Order: sequence, then C-alpha cells, then structure tokens
Amino acid sequence: MEEIREKKQQIRDDITRKLEKVSDGQKQAKIQDIESRLFDFANFLEAKIVLLYTPAAGEVDTSRIIRRTFDYNKLVVLPAFDSRQRDVTLMKIDDPGTDLIPGPRGNLEPDSRRCKKVPLECIDIAIIPGLAMDEKGGRIGSGKGFYDRLIPRLPITSRKVGLVFEDQIVPQVPMESHDKYVDIIITEKRVIYKI
Repeated sequence: MEEIREKKQQIRDDITRKLEKVSDGQKQAKIQDIESRLFDFANFLEAKIVLLYTPAAGEVDTSRIIRRTFDYNKLVVLPAFDSRQRDVTLMKIDDPGTDLIPGPRGNLEPDSRRCKKVPLECIDIAIIPGLAMDEKGGRIGSGKGFYDRLIPRLPITSRKVGLVFEDQIVPQVPMESHDKYVDIIITEKRVIYKI
C-alpha cells in the first residue's frame, strides 16, 4: 500500500515538473483543443445536467468550459467539498462570478448560501479532473480521495469523463482498491475510450 502511494506521488511530481516547462500560451492552446473536443462530444451535447469542476493546481482549467456550457442551455453543477466530513455536495450554479467561493482544494466552489443542492442521480455527465491518467481510465488526483468517493455514487448511466493534457497520460496508474476509473479521457490530441 505504501509503495503504491509512493509511486503515485512520484507520478504527481513528474507531471508537475513536465507542466512547469509548458508555457502559458501553449497551455491555453491545449485547453482550447480540449474544449473543442468536449463540445463536439455527443455525450456532452446530449447531457442536460453537467457536473464540472473548477481547477486546482495541475488540473486542466475549465473556466471557459463552464461559461460556454451555459451558452448551451445546460444546468451547470459544481462540487463543494467538506474536508472535515470527507464528503462532497453537488450544487447548481447560475453565475460563476457571484456563486463561487474559495474551497479546501485551493480552488473555487459553490457558495452554499447562494446555490441549491442537486441530487447525484440527476447528473447526466461528470467531467472529472486529474493530475495523471492512463488509457484504461485510471486516474491520480490530489491524493485526498474526494473524487474516488464521488465517482461510485454517480449513476451508472452518467458518463465519467476525465480531462487531462496529453503530457499527463502515463503508461499505467498504480491503482488501490478504493481508486475509481473514468470512462473516457479527453486530451488536446484525442478522445480515449477506456480499454
């Protein structure tokens, strides 16, 4: 178990070093390519209620994706994490400019005073962040397990789609029993269906 955790941390460190070498301009171009692939993706286009995320360090920035999703008349849902309870609440946002506050992952989250809860079973498609993923859908997150607890609670019919840069695809993610897979991965170069 400890050996797997060490391997995961090594992958996180390697990916962080790789991403530091990518210029902001290059990252923005890659994000635009990922966004284009996502908005061409049939499962995304057909979805009415979309679970997205706001990025923490090392994750694909979804700021434009969130804004653009509103243009497609979809309900935008974001997770709010409770570090003490080790739980997540899904909430509908109407305006990213006013509905978000800093959260425990170092990114923005829905403000529970302004946003309404959304039942897990309502999610049509879930866009999942990661620091690294493999072609089988294995993912490495921040190490706090928030998404590993969330993914199995989502309906089986909800597509779980990971967004990462091609540089974040690794040959194999070391998986523990509590780790959960995504169904599909979108990078700036391709759409990967779990094999």
